Amino acid sequence: MPARQSTPLEITDVSGYPGHADQVFSPRDEEELAALLVRASEERIPVTTMGAMTGLAGGAAPQGGWGVTMARFRRLEIQAGRARVGAGVLLKEVQAAAAAAAQFYAPDPTENTSSIGGNIAANASGSRSFLYGATRRHVLAVQVAFMDGRIVEYRHGQKLDFDVPQIPLPQTTKHSAGYRLTPRMDFADLFVGSEGTLGIVTEAELQLLPAPNRIMAGVVFFPSEETAIDAVERWRPAPGLRMLEYLDRASLQMMDEHFNAAVIVEQEGEIDLDMNGALENDSWFATSPADRERFRRFRHGLGERANLRIRQGGYMKLGTDYAVPRDRARQVLELYRGTLDRDLKLPYVIYGHIGDAHLHINTFPSSKPEFDRAKGVLDGLAYPIVAMGGTVGAEHGLGKRKAHLLSVQYKPDTIEAMRAVKRRFDPHWLLGQGNLFGERNSV
Repeated sequence: MPARQSTPLEITDVSGYPGHADQVFSPRDEEELAALLVRASEERIPVTTMGAMTGLAGGAAPQGGWGVTMARFRRLEIQAGRARVGAGVLLKEVQAAAAAAAQFYAPDPTENTSSIGGNIAANASGSRSFLYGATRRHVLAVQVAFMDGRIVEYRHGQKLDFDVPQIPLPQTTKHSAGYRLTPRMDFADLFVGSEGTLGIVTEAELQLLPAPNRIMAGVVFFPSEETAIDAVERWRPAPGLRMLEYLDRASLQMMDEHFNAAVIVEQEGEIDLDMNGALENDSWFATSPADRERFRRFRHGLGERANLRIRQGGYMKLGTDYAVPRDRARQVLELYRGTLDRDLKLPYVIYGHIGDAHLHINTFPSSKPEFDRAKGVLDGLAYPIVAMGGTVGAEHGLGKRKAHLLSVQYKPDTIEAMRAVKRRFDPHWLLGQGNLFGERNSV
């Protein structure tokens, strides 16, 4: 058997979602993993793939049974236009290896210590998804281990050999809530965003792109939220624009900056944006990789500070991952402000991928009554989001924490179609128990 840790172990993801495993295994290769899965299947032991534990939806936090870490799957080979990557390789390692070959891997989730296997499981995206889309668009092949011990590689273009319905998809540019079912879809596409519930991705072949010759970046401050949104709507069609990230006043205060709003931009080539309404003299602009990295840390530092504040309060991270169609960005921000100011009665921040109308809310409860009230308010927003053509899960997946929102997004017959796919690949319902569907065991 693979190397294992004596347990039971208490396990949490970065958001503080609690989990525990009876044993945790770290297989060295596909052969060890296959043997592990066969034994688990024979003994009906649930198996949860744990990744790098950087997720925000509890998907990698086991609820008993066995945890499996893919940290020893470390293959990393760079070729022209593609990379062969083990599931345990970290995003930042792929980015560095690609850069050394004058290429880049486009998806850039906030946490660059996330694993490639976890990125594929959640169909992660990040700030550059405005131009380049989510992980799904950049996966050329996946190698998957199944509960019966099979190891199968599926390449782009290999179509499903069974029928699935066309499910109603949201009108958003990103979506990571449930299986993305389309007749005659690729096998590989099915596993992207499946949150470890169908099989365990062991390796993937990823698309790499030529590194841009020049990238301009800016942190542009505004006197008001309204002027910031006006600018976003003007800038969105600009050629080469690959990032539009929003920070509200409370977010900036958390980062020790005292402005009412900011938009972080990256544009390939020269920044050529109408700065009307911006506080241009107070804004920051850069071309060097070092300064762009400083801007990235500034944006990503918000999430770290929010997580720290939440943990200091003794409660789990409480936030949203909703997105709506791009032309509804102003409308969704108005919805958030009106609802939160009226009903929440707690500090909160709004920030995120405004180019994709994908804004995160984080709030900071410090007691059980505050937590329950905040959860009710944030969950209640899911209904108008879906009515606007939006998604209840844009990039984090639903995991266990947000599995109850699947029934807000989809009707029962659509969810049953997803469950039928799950039964096809995992007939004993052992993989990723609790993820997406919520049930611990529901054959």
